[in-house]
Amino acid sequence: MGSGKVACLGLMVADIVGRPIDALPTKGTLDVIERIELHNGGNGANTSVALAKLGTPVVALGRVGQDGFGEFILSTLKRWGVETQGIGVDPVTPTAATMVTVHSDAERSFLHVPGANAVFTADHVDWDAAADASFFHVAGLELMTAFEGDGVASALEEAKRRGMTTMLDTVMNPRSRWWDGLAPAIPYIDWLVPSIVEADKLTGETVPARQVDWFRAAGSRNIVIKMGEMGCLVAPEHETPFQVPAFSVNAIDSLGAGDSWCAGFLTGLAQGWPLLKTVRFANAVGACCVQALGASTGIRPMSETLAMLEE
Repeated sequence: MGSGKVACLGLMVADIVGRPIDALPTKGTLDVIERIELHNGGNGANTSVALAKLGTPVVALGRVGQDGFGEFILSTLKRWGVETQGIGVDPVTPTAATMVTVHSDAERSFLHVPGANAVFTADHVDWDAAADASFFHVAGLELMTAFEGDGVASALEEAKRRGMTTMLDTVMNPRSRWWDGLAPAIPYIDWLVPSIVEADKLTGETVPARQVDWFRAAGSRNIVIKMGEMGCLVAPEHETPFQVPAFSVNAIDSLGAGDSWCAGFLTGLAQGWPLLKTVRFANAVGACCVQALGASTGIRPMSETLAMLEE
């Protein structure tokens, strides 16, 4: 214990990004576009890479298929310095993948195969790989349908038993069990950090302060509502909630902003910083993310990110 390492469990996705695509070609025909790119994606992979770029040791936990996309994800994570021994290879189910069509106005549409993420269960958690981690972060529960409910609860309970600080971030999925899939885990989550939109889906409340009240009433300890350009609402246990504004930057791509925020927040916790500094640092990491195309392209080293807090 006390290593400062993060065990980051979550979605591993291959993103195939094409641009510009304003309509699919007529059946049986071919259109020529400017770019098609292959990127690492998924909350677990994004947060892991951002942590590594910030200099925080991280082991990724999750599942990929026995295919080219899976090999791509593993090699990309390794290249950034993420430990990958906790990622299982499924012999039957393919790696999760998303076709991202970027329209001329920069809006995106998505076609997604849940793949190996959807068959991940509590039995797949590699506790040997996570043995020296101080933090256990679950990233993207709502797309891990076999892990929702009792599965994530048992994993977080085991992490707590091992002395880890636990955190959970959410993701949009129209087929998720939402609150029913999260509720059993609430007693074992030290930090619940949904976005305002995901908190709305979980609580039925649209106002962040009411979302916090709802989570509190349900037994949540420490809560942060991520609100994008409005910053975030922080509600520590037994304390009055407070808002921390976002940094004012020229945002060109919000992909991965929430995952980057989580990496910044976990880095602050690992460094033992005061809560306000930790949240401001997380906001700064999110601000760096949205200034570049891609989920983690814009992440800067810790020293450069810290300099933003002084400006």
